Amino acid sequence: MISLHKNQVKFNSNIIISHTGGRLSSDSGLVLVKEVMDTFKFSDLAKSLLDIKDNRAYYTHDNLAILEQLIMQLIAGYSADSSANLLRQDPVFQMVLGRKQLASQSSISRFKKYSNEGKYTGIFSMLQMFVVTNGVDTKYIAAADGQHINKEFLTSWVDKNNNRVNNYLGFAKEVLSIPQGHKMITEFSVLDADHKAIILLRPYQIHAILAVEQAVRQRQSGYVWHTTGSGKTLTSYKVARNLLRSPALDKTIFIVDRIDLDQQTGTAFKSYAMNDVVEVNDTDNVSDLVRKLTANDRDLVITTIQKLNYVMKRYGDKEDNRIAKKLRNLNIGFVVDECHRAVTPKKQQEITKFFPKSLWYGFTGTPIFAENARDEFGDMPRTTEEQYGPRLHEYTVKEAIHDKAVLGFQVEYINTLEKNSIVDYFDQSGIDIDGLSEHEIEAKLPREAYENDEHKLKVIDQIVNYSRHKFKLTRGPGNTYSAILTTRSIPDAQRYYELFNEVKEGKSSVKISEKTKSLVSDFPKVAVTYSLNETEETSFERQSQYKQIIQDYNETFNTHYDLEQVRAFNQDINNRLARKKDIYRTRSEQLDIVIVVDRLLTGFDSPSTAILFMDRPPAKPHHLIQAFSRTNRIYDKDKQYGQITTFQYPSQYQEAVENAFILYSNGGESAIQAPGWNESYGRFQDAYERLISVAPSPESIDVNDDVDTLKLFVKAYQEFDKSLGAIQVYSEFDEDVFEQQYNLRPEVIESYHGKYENALEKIREQIDEDEEDDLTIDFDYQLSEVGKQQIDYEYLMLLMQTIVNEPNSQNRIKRIVDAEAYLTKFKDNNPKLGEIIEDIFLTIKDGNELAQAENTLNVSSEIEKRIDERVSELVHDLSESLYVQEDDLHYLIENYKPEKAGKQTGESNLLENMDKDRYLEENRKKVQKKFRVKKFAKQAYTDVIESEILPLTNKNF
Repeated sequence: MISLHKNQVKFNSNIIISHTGGRLSSDSGLVLVKEVMDTFKFSDLAKSLLDIKDNRAYYTHDNLAILEQLIMQLIAGYSADSSANLLRQDPVFQMVLGRKQLASQSSISRFKKYSNEGKYTGIFSMLQMFVVTNGVDTKYIAAADGQHINKEFLTSWVDKNNNRVNNYLGFAKEVLSIPQGHKMITEFSVLDADHKAIILLRPYQIHAILAVEQAVRQRQSGYVWHTTGSGKTLTSYKVARNLLRSPALDKTIFIVDRIDLDQQTGTAFKSYAMNDVVEVNDTDNVSDLVRKLTANDRDLVITTIQKLNYVMKRYGDKEDNRIAKKLRNLNIGFVVDECHRAVTPKKQQEITKFFPKSLWYGFTGTPIFAENARDEFGDMPRTTEEQYGPRLHEYTVKEAIHDKAVLGFQVEYINTLEKNSIVDYFDQSGIDIDGLSEHEIEAKLPREAYENDEHKLKVIDQIVNYSRHKFKLTRGPGNTYSAILTTRSIPDAQRYYELFNEVKEGKSSVKISEKTKSLVSDFPKVAVTYSLNETEETSFERQSQYKQIIQDYNETFNTHYDLEQVRAFNQDINNRLARKKDIYRTRSEQLDIVIVVDRLLTGFDSPSTAILFMDRPPAKPHHLIQAFSRTNRIYDKDKQYGQITTFQYPSQYQEAVENAFILYSNGGESAIQAPGWNESYGRFQDAYERLISVAPSPESIDVNDDVDTLKLFVKAYQEFDKSLGAIQVYSEFDEDVFEQQYNLRPEVIESYHGKYENALEKIREQIDEDEEDDLTIDFDYQLSEVGKQQIDYEYLMLLMQTIVNEPNSQNRIKRIVDAEAYLTKFKDNNPKLGEIIEDIFLTIKDGNELAQAENTLNVSSEIEKRIDERVSELVHDLSESLYVQEDDLHYLIENYKPEKAGKQTGESNLLENMDKDRYLEENRKKVQKKFRVKKFAKQAYTDVIESEILPLTNKNF
């Protein structure tokens, strides 16, 4: 259904525009024009510009020239004395020119600077695209405010054959010329309602859309090979949407092969369509699907293959039925997600027979080729091309990694079976393995070698105690990565869940190390999820286990699911693992590990998921790449690779992975894998040597040194920081050995960090803005967290409570020493709260009356009590000094967000109820005028809240 959504205009809430197609009436058109004029403040802009007088003698302007010049200056971001009047750019673009050394670096900083200066308001809030170029290297990015501009999303243009177009003239011709520029910001952009952001399609997405449009004109089906993680959902949305513009088609049907993907895709499509001119309809049931297919609206329908199957069964043998006739006469464009498996060849033949006037367009990241063809079954197609038609566009993982659209993979092969135990096993079985290769030996290993608790506990030990850096636990609670653990069967998954719980409860031979606990005290939080068809078990034991899993989940996250709500339960798990919404950025709402069999291994989009643990035999190439690709979405600066760890058949796995990489990278297998340990460690050693040659110790750096010396240090430290972060995720990395060998204890690295920040700031102060294009330094580089261990409040509480609960323990002295050291670190991070905790700790340590009440003192409750008392004192004092209500202050504090721009929640009410006359009377010398009262009052309570109260209420402040 093509429609303009009903709108209530801002300048008059009584006016509502509703338009359902055709031309706008003159009245409604004028109302919308006024709405646009008011929204972007055209009138204010014109008034501010048309009366400007230019007194410079060397150039005479008329009013129109002045207006044009200043608009162009604002668009391009040039200062008033630049010759910006020579620029002629469309208002929806902004181009910043950089030096040839580095196009993207300082230019992005400049966009952030302009945004923070408030330049992108009024008419300039219409900017949709930023372009950076130095002439020989050109990139673009969707417009955003300064806080959300991320240079990781800068995109180079490529032609339809994936050849880069770097030169600015070539880029301008391909992207910015008319009509290409207009198409970029209309046809090839999306307003994502969920994230409130503009999305500009990448070039390979655009070429795929154009290729499908060409195929439709020729009445030809086909498929698009875009590597998993490169944005197929968005591409397929645009393809499905644009198919509706073809007069040759009545409906577009988007097919997914699972209910959970149906929900995920429907949510994404509706978010994209909210500000578009297309109606997206998902289908609640088969009857709903029939109604939508037979309606006269030209709309986009999302459904599962199962629902289509039922439609065909219901009307397949009803030749004279009115609905059946209408369905068969529909011209339908089928768009199929995950087409390598979503629709089998046999099922596609059945659908095509029922809908004879259909075209098929498949999307896949892992096509089926002759090398991994389906088993022969009569004359059925065995490859993706045989089933769907020719490949319309290709974008492999090799190109995607090169373009930084996705990350590469770091794969580690761990064997829990020691060589001696393998030899003993074969000796006892009477099997001679002399002369056999590792691959041949593994082929003779029975499945039972890995299907036992001893093996599973070794896997759990590796995950909880030797994968801290993979999860980035050093970044502290709420800032870690998530992981998926995949097993061969449901019983294996359930047993893993039981063993994880035993480990967390201290009932296992595997113990969670103090290092892990000190970083995130409740790690790991684990859940299990299965595909819906996998849970249809008649076994009472299986149902009982799953019921317990859901109950545990409800207790952890205060939810209320049961066996009748498995779909909602699974969706909630998806959300907590993916962490796309802000609510899931807090530790209390996060999952660390989700155990699966096959669910989530295809189609699941979770940028925060960085690790895949595989405790199952190797799979076929397309299954491996699909599973691996759950981990390689771009997320943040520290996520450099998708990390894969296998725990079975290492030799077989290595061969299977290499074959999969060769097949799906078109010969670029070396480009999609992270370097091995030896290579990465060698890079670190080189970077370390360069650093100590420039700065043997943090103390050897003086911020008063000349700029060139500071540049050498900053460059060397950036390389060191990058290489150190890279080696920490390998299983060969031993933290204790490393600290001893290189004398790089956390406090030493922290000192280097401080010197680096000071040196970088000094360099910025002493160079011009244009000099930030200096190739030797990346001014936008963000340090990793390798030397910044976050101090977990919950872990400190755990240490202190253990001392209270076990006063006669042999480990009491050691625990006191550990708690004292940890408290010292905590006070460095948060001295305000540290003082309160230290007072209680000293009481416990000395064993006086407060601590004598064995097993009765709840440390956390006592601290919360003292925090409440201190906050109440601060609020009371602030209320009396500002003449505001204490309740209003409490409400403001409860909702206060330091990062929030503009007014805080509750702020208006607090200031409105303030006794401004009394405040002015008491502060006449400082304030003087009544209109300044709010400003001074706001400064006063902001200082107290941010410096005194938030450190107490935000435990990891």
